[in-house]
Amino acid sequence: TGIGYSITDKTGDISSRERCPQVKGLESMANLVRSVEETPDPIPTTIKGTVPAWINGSFLRNGPGKFEFGKERYTHWFDGMAMMHRFHICDGDVTYSSRFLRSDSYVRNSEKDRIVVSEFGTLAMPDPCKNIFARFFSRFQVPKTTDNASVNFVKYKGDYYVSTETNYMRRIDPQNLETKEKVDWSQYIAVNSATAHPHYDREGASYNMGNSYGKSGFFYNIIRVPPPEEKAAEVDSADLSGAKVICSIAATESRKPSYYHSFVMSENYIVFVEQPIKLDLLKFMLYRIQGKSFHKVMTWEPQHDTVFHLVNRHTGKESEVKYRAAPMFALHQINAFEDNGFLVMDMCCGDDGAVIGDFTLENLRREAGEEMDKFYNSLCRNLPRRYVLPLNVDEQTPLDQNLVTSPNYTATAKMTKPGEVYMNHEELHNDELLQYGGLEFPQINYESFNGRPYRYFYACGFGHVFSDSLLKMDVHTKELKVWRYPGLYPSEPVFVASPKATEEDDGVVLSVIITPREEKGTFLLVLDAKTFTELGRAEVPVNIPYGTHGVFNMMG
Repeated sequence: TGIGYSITDKTGDISSRERCPQVKGLESMANLVRSVEETPDPIPTTIKGTVPAWINGSFLRNGPGKFEFGKERYTHWFDGMAMMHRFHICDGDVTYSSRFLRSDSYVRNSEKDRIVVSEFGTLAMPDPCKNIFARFFSRFQVPKTTDNASVNFVKYKGDYYVSTETNYMRRIDPQNLETKEKVDWSQYIAVNSATAHPHYDREGASYNMGNSYGKSGFFYNIIRVPPPEEKAAEVDSADLSGAKVICSIAATESRKPSYYHSFVMSENYIVFVEQPIKLDLLKFMLYRIQGKSFHKVMTWEPQHDTVFHLVNRHTGKESEVKYRAAPMFALHQINAFEDNGFLVMDMCCGDDGAVIGDFTLENLRREAGEEMDKFYNSLCRNLPRRYVLPLNVDEQTPLDQNLVTSPNYTATAKMTKPGEVYMNHEELHNDELLQYGGLEFPQINYESFNGRPYRYFYACGFGHVFSDSLLKMDVHTKELKVWRYPGLYPSEPVFVASPKATEEDDGVVLSVIITPREEKGTFLLVLDAKTFTELGRAEVPVNIPYGTHGVFNMMG
């Protein structure tokens, strides 16, 4: 890597960014974050190579697709209006369609032809037609929460929804991408938001996390939505009935709770990672009055440790032991599993949580070369880490000795005082990964290996501000397989198991590839998951912007 750095488990003071090589001569990404038209009726694609005939279903993707209304423009990438994409795959053939989510935000902005609903990084300005008093007082109203659900496709009780990180989701018809009713979590349970990354157990129940705050403080709540009922199929309406909070975890600082994007689940446990990216609630109340956008209320406070809260998934009881680690920032979990008295947690981690506010459209649209290089080289790099929590800790546990006794792991955990365990992670990679700029958007063979011991995960390598490679990581050997070509930018890789699979990586990996170099140069890539070589591609004759997350929806 040209850095002359050997990896130990404690990376010392060298940040993940400093360990990756500096890059020169990056191309412009402006074309990947521009508004596009929707394609509501499925259109054919051109197949090169072969798409295996056994793949039968739809690859559904989500992400921002419209960045202005009238003369007004959004400032942050997350603010763009949600656009849903569907690649329908059947008998080796692929069609493509896309639709904007008809959220209240989208509809109201369209009617007025300007931005009237505030988003993560863009504050909607008061209506210029109102008189000065009405405009002044409108600043004191708490802004209505957006239902622009542009992050992921999720499933509750057998129904598909698109979601973001507010209390609103939208039910979606996965066949034609039609927008159905708006669902407010707070109508079902006492939470005012939920993540866009639920987990699912083998019985069909869904788990998520949401916040609540009141007189007694700020709480992170673990939510369980039961599996679908037999009669559910007969009724075409959203149903979150039976949802309940199974555990409430008090925030360490009630006025400055942590931001979180996802959480960890194994067969018997849920772990909430309280990280030192803080939301300043006082600033949050004031930001409307001061005319600041929401991403300004988040701060990276590395003077605080990361705290792992361990909860029994079946009883909802939180462990009295507090597990701590050095400050780190994680958006996405890879997997977690139990192994003889230990809980092994793999996640993508960085050393600098200031990154979220950086993804402004101004930064992402910087010119090629020096401007773009400077921005990219300043960004945090996320690398895969493994933390190992000893589960059997009590008053008899000795202080200051490594409790991770399994020879399989080099991560350590020591009890520093009664009821507190301090953990040092193991690097889940070798030096080779650094030249790909670290990784993000991890995916596994979720259906068969979520919460269980596993060997492989798939991810995007970040040699640019948007991913420029696909990676397959073997967590046993830490070896990489790589798909990377200049000018091609892949989306999150999604694994689809072959119908008669006997091995973990028997199947394909799907990813949407876009390029700023040519108009309408998009294609759906199908890789053999085992060899990580291309089987085929389906070329789409329209432009697609860079997206966030997706799922594969099997057809019967």
